Amino acid sequence: MVSRQSVCLRRLAGGERGGIVGFSRFLANTRVTVDNLIEGWGLAAGRACAGRHVLAIQDTSEINFTTTPARRRGLGEIGKGNGRGVLLHAMLGVDAETGAVLGLVAGRIWTRAGRVEVSHADRPLTDKESERWLATAQAAKPVLGGAAVVTEISDRESDIYAKWSRAPGPGFHILTRAWHDRPTSGGGKLSTAPLRAGGEALVELRARPGRPARTARLSMGFSRVEIVRPKNTIEEGLAETVSLSLVVVSEIDPPEGAEPILWRLLTTHCVDDAAMAWKVVGWYRQRWIIEQFFRTLKQQGLQLEDSQVETAERLLKLTAIAAQAACVIMQLVQARDGRSEQDAAIAFTPAEIETLQALGPTLEGKTALQKNPHPPRSLAWAAWIIAKLGGWDGYPKSKPPGPITLRHGLQYFRSLAHGWALRDV
Repeated sequence: MVSRQSVCLRRLAGGERGGIVGFSRFLANTRVTVDNLIEGWGLAAGRACAGRHVLAIQDTSEINFTTTPARRRGLGEIGKGNGRGVLLHAMLGVDAETGAVLGLVAGRIWTRAGRVEVSHADRPLTDKESERWLATAQAAKPVLGGAAVVTEISDRESDIYAKWSRAPGPGFHILTRAWHDRPTSGGGKLSTAPLRAGGEALVELRARPGRPARTARLSMGFSRVEIVRPKNTIEEGLAETVSLSLVVVSEIDPPEGAEPILWRLLTTHCVDDAAMAWKVVGWYRQRWIIEQFFRTLKQQGLQLEDSQVETAERLLKLTAIAAQAACVIMQLVQARDGRSEQDAAIAFTPAEIETLQALGPTLEGKTALQKNPHPPRSLAWAAWIIAKLGGWDGYPKSKPPGPITLRHGLQYFRSLAHGWALRDV
């Protein structure tokens, strides 16, 4: 999938009947389970995260597969309207210092069996889809056991009191954007908590649907708060209060017609000064990386939603495999600037690495600036070669190669690697 930038079984098999049948049998094999595939995500990530401060970013995306009333493919409802598909909840490990993607850590993939009749308030957390936020955080702990520090990051939907009470642990912190204006000890709320002024900063906001990119002038304040156990929760064994740091970011003079930025960030990290508060804001802003991961999986890369695999069972497995491939593609894109310390073997087979070694010298120029500057057989070394094949000029001062250049380079490389494999035939 990585080298061919596709989840289409025919393309993966190079059009060969035997390969298509092999891939289909693999997806149909009852010994190949979604849980085992997801467990496999963490094998490489656990090694890559050792000794680092890891941002464990989690979020959910809907994978909308084409269906008709006569061809539902066994898929349940998603989103609004008549959409049918799969829900992918993933946690991505990211280096807090460099922003480098370290790998997929944990997650869940499912399709809905039908609508639930019991009201949300009358069901325990274990019977709700929202339980995934806590379960994924707990599943990440053994995978990330070798990390120096872990900061789990998620958006407003994961602002669940049970998670605040149960998920934090030694070296395992939580950072979430508050959804509820929670009551605090002493009778106040998050919105009325007294704040220490943390100053102002200009922050570049990335574009998103309905909001163009812009530079925002942000004001920040922070304090220590103690949130209170909700009175209407039916969960048992929860702490009566949880002590957290609150960091509030608000936009000054937003453009006319634009929704002003207002983030209430809650974290188990101790925030004693403005420098630490701005650091927390910076960590939270890294959450966009998992949105890029979902785009790589869908629209901008593997185009998973175009798959014609017929059954939900196989589509769930295909999604688990494609998620791993999308993560590797992101690592390859990041490796273009040499930040990655990972081995080329995470993205290329031994035969493909042999091909890269043969190609490398033919793509280098005579001057030092035109040489591949990265350690041989590293992912950065491979990315430099792939980028050159995709049309990048290789000069350090040039704009770094983007996903499209790398995609073109991978497609060209696929043909070259196939030919190299046949050189002795």
